[in-house]
Amino acid sequence: MDTCPPYPTPPGAPGGTSRHAHWWQRRWVRYGALVTLLALSGLVILALVRRQTGTEGFLVGLGLAVLPVPLLTAAFRWLDRVEPGPWRNLVFAFAWGACAAALIAIVANSFATHWIATATADPDGADTLGATVIAPVVEESAKAAAVLLVFLFRRRDFNGIVDGVVVAGVTATGFAFTENILYLGNAFGTDQLTGDRGIASVTAATFFVRVIMSPFAHPMFTVLTGIGFGIAAMSGDRRLRRLLPPPAGLLLAMGMHALWNGSTTFGEYGFFAVYAAIMVPVFGLLTWLVVWTRQRELRTVREELPAYTAAGWLNPAEPFALASMRARRLARDHARRHLGRQAARTVAQYEAYATSLAFLRHRGHLGWAGADFAVRERELLHELWRRREVAQPALDHAARMTTPIAAPPWPGYAVHGVHGMQGACGAHPRPPGYGSYGPATPYPHGPAYGPVTPYPHGPAVPYPSYNPYRTPS
Repeated sequence: MDTCPPYPTPPGAPGGTSRHAHWWQRRWVRYGALVTLLALSGLVILALVRRQTGTEGFLVGLGLAVLPVPLLTAAFRWLDRVEPGPWRNLVFAFAWGACAAALIAIVANSFATHWIATATADPDGADTLGATVIAPVVEESAKAAAVLLVFLFRRRDFNGIVDGVVVAGVTATGFAFTENILYLGNAFGTDQLTGDRGIASVTAATFFVRVIMSPFAHPMFTVLTGIGFGIAAMSGDRRLRRLLPPPAGLLLAMGMHALWNGSTTFGEYGFFAVYAAIMVPVFGLLTWLVVWTRQRELRTVREELPAYTAAGWLNPAEPFALASMRARRLARDHARRHLGRQAARTVAQYEAYATSLAFLRHRGHLGWAGADFAVRERELLHELWRRREVAQPALDHAARMTTPIAAPPWPGYAVHGVHGMQGACGAHPRPPGYGSYGPATPYPHGPAYGPVTPYPHGPAVPYPSYNPYRTPS
């Protein structure tokens, strides 16, 4: 059970509530407009697909097209487990791909192909041009819009390559879902006219090519765009590195899509040649990249969090436990077993906040953190402190269960029990072994901090009014 840290939004900030905000700036107005747009797009796309396939063809296509969706969604969610993004972002991405992007693609592709056929009096050439040039440009641009919207308006949830891959992949999964309904429904209608059944039917062939052989095709194309936005998210104030990767990733996505669509024009075995020589290796390379990036994220957690242990915010065991997905799972299970589901949810939130804190500090070291570094660090530490009584004993237990050596690597730290805990995030007695917290020590690799500022609900910790990692340029 993973969850995403619901970052507190300062008053007046984007997405926040301001007393003088205009009515169109209110969050419920923007959410309502977005939901209405997606709902209307869904109704229109539903009517268009049903009109082309018929009711029976639509139902058959829907039943077959839904099969790869859980698998693909689970795969992208697995990639996102280190710092899980909020479900609302994934729901938006899938809905945008299935409704808005699919509607844009159907209308724009049909209009452009019809216009070319009328202008050239060559319907076959127009279909080929539409499939190899127009469709890749239109479809990848429509899917990239979802990644751009999350990048712009959910910036705190979009920190790197994995976030870009997940949002792009889920968007493309939704788009492929709608497109598969259309293709499979039309194939079923063809079989109804010809009387074909079983393996020899057009429906079976379409299902094999689109669902069995290449369910990853659309996600793979759009993931290239997501990687571009992910690189931009890690570029900080470097304007060139922030502006170039997204369009470069989009162009690569369009090129791969065009190559895939045009493979059927390369001869009898052109499709299989492109599939084996290009699509499968690229898919393997992208899979390796995102898995490697996921492991690097865990390494970042292990390397950055000890600074907060030295400052008294975290237990010595926590960086070890938070850098292991197995230890995280054991911590949640331990909390659930002793304190119930709410406690397990609290531990999951604690893990997500701690991971975000590690990534924030890492970006600060690299000079990529924004001017609100100290404010965001304070917010995250506050959320950790509120959940420490439930989460820290569970993580300490998980670290001891998963350490490869008999003696724990954090000497002098007593074992935490669960006695005296009354609920998640409430008021609890200090667990044994916590000791007394004194003033925090200065962070390494940064300038000396100024006077210690009292922090509510936590130990006295110095907070500068600036990002301590930023240096004047």
